[in-house]
Amino acid sequence: MDLDTIKRYVQIAFNGSAQQVRRVLPQIKYDPRIIIEAGTPYIKRTGMAGVSLIRRMWRGLVVADIKVTDGAVKEVMFSAAAGANAATVMGSAPVETLDYFVTYCKNHNIYSMIDMLGVDNPLRKMLPMKSKPDVIVIHKGRDEESNKRTLIRYKDIAKIRSKYSSLVSVAGGLDYLHVRKAYFNGADIAILNVTEPDDPNVGIPDRSNFRQIMPAILNAVGN
Repeated sequence: MDLDTIKRYVQIAFNGSAQQVRRVLPQIKYDPRIIIEAGTPYIKRTGMAGVSLIRRMWRGLVVADIKVTDGAVKEVMFSAAAGANAATVMGSAPVETLDYFVTYCKNHNIYSMIDMLGVDNPLRKMLPMKSKPDVIVIHKGRDEESNKRTLIRYKDIAKIRSKYSSLVSVAGGLDYLHVRKAYFNGADIAILNVTEPDDPNVGIPDRSNFRQIMPAILNAVGN
């Protein structure tokens, strides 16, 4: 379950309930290009038991989107113990937290992902760090989707690549019909949210036929 720097991936994020995961995840056939995320709202609702549930149901990469802001050591331990292969920290956290996070992810053999939501200059934020993360997330927040003038900052990808070889993922306002745009703009990972009926955000409605949708998404991902 290794991330390959020459491949592209799609990350399917669950932000609802355990029932949603039990209903939808069995429809997604295993493919090494698919990453399954235990989203932040899902973890707040289900706890680390929700991460373990996804781990039992999915043999590929599992991300715990815990969005660490402090106390990185313990939170990384919780995620690893629950079976996650990767965890997230907020880029707005202190540099000390970012360094602890990356170090302890390495110690626990899981991938480190820095979420740059709300960070104006991701590259500048990373420069003081002692070690680089495995993945940098360029993120337009779910609340920001209501502002049509707020765009995913694809320009940050080239800036990051000028200094770091980390993978770059993008999130925010992507649906399965437009996922190719993320790869066209240089992303390695495109994140798609599974949305509930009352969710105003863009994503894949959880009542969709994922057996039909996923092959189309993987066609956009490529080999």
